[in-house]
Amino acid sequence: MPEEGLPFFPTDRVLSQDEIVQLVQNFAEMGVSKVRFTGGEPLLRRDVVDIVRRVHAIPGITDISATTNGLYLPRKAAALKEAGLQRLNISLDTFDPARYKKITRGGNIKQVLKGIKIASELGYVVKLNVVVIKGQNDDELLKFLNYTRDHRVNVRFIEFMPIGNSEATWKKEYVGLKNVFDICEENQIDYQPIQLPGNGPSENYRIKGALGSFGLIHPISGKFCETCNRLRITPDGYIKACLYWDEEINIRAAIPDKVEFRRLVQRALDNKPLDHRMALTDVDKVEYKAPTWRHMSQIGG
Repeated sequence: MPEEGLPFFPTDRVLSQDEIVQLVQNFAEMGVSKVRFTGGEPLLRRDVVDIVRRVHAIPGITDISATTNGLYLPRKAAALKEAGLQRLNISLDTFDPARYKKITRGGNIKQVLKGIKIASELGYVVKLNVVVIKGQNDDELLKFLNYTRDHRVNVRFIEFMPIGNSEATWKKEYVGLKNVFDICEENQIDYQPIQLPGNGPSENYRIKGALGSFGLIHPISGKFCETCNRLRITPDGYIKACLYWDEEINIRAAIPDKVEFRRLVQRALDNKPLDHRMALTDVDKVEYKAPTWRHMSQIGG
């Protein structure tokens, strides 16, 4: 979160519950079966449980997940599970309380750890998202690896992406994920590659005898664009085909019109860049330039 904070959208700029449900129904009729609620922080929505319940009832939707900072899980995890939420990605970049408070601008790590425990007990599939940043948490990689030994979670180390930051700042803070393997070797940690359910970009491994596992997501050093099958809808109703691609198409007005909706989705897909290099260099091919700058904490995971 930026030090100065971020303004909240006015209520009328945010998709309503009915709009979200109809939008997902449109996508389901086009063959989409998996839905992820992200943010910002999705659990801040007071009607999030109702949204999950209604989306769960849509024919064709077989998988519902959420990416969250975990602070509201102690309060909402049980109701969300009952409503149909199956999987959780929880952002946790450090185990240090002071660091966590600084990174999140005031968050309480005890609440997050409590939320992880509750979610695991409720039977959620739990993944922890760890964005590795030099000088911020790269000295904690061994702690996260050891956490998988007695916690049934998948710790996912994610390369720091140059979104919302200057290239100079990004280069100074970027850490390649080969460091994870180096730490395993230095500490004589025996691990093996494994396959986990789902089709996400993570390469997964398990330490011998561990309850959990760890994964690597490297959009910079090991690009996965060729297998990307995701589309993102922003809270204010724009379709975003790629995080790197500075293009967004306003799809909100087309939600009631399934023909126009399908046309705009296809337009976004047709103009989706083949890889991140194209997204950064071929900016002249952007047809619908993003109407506003979005920080990574607004885009979500």
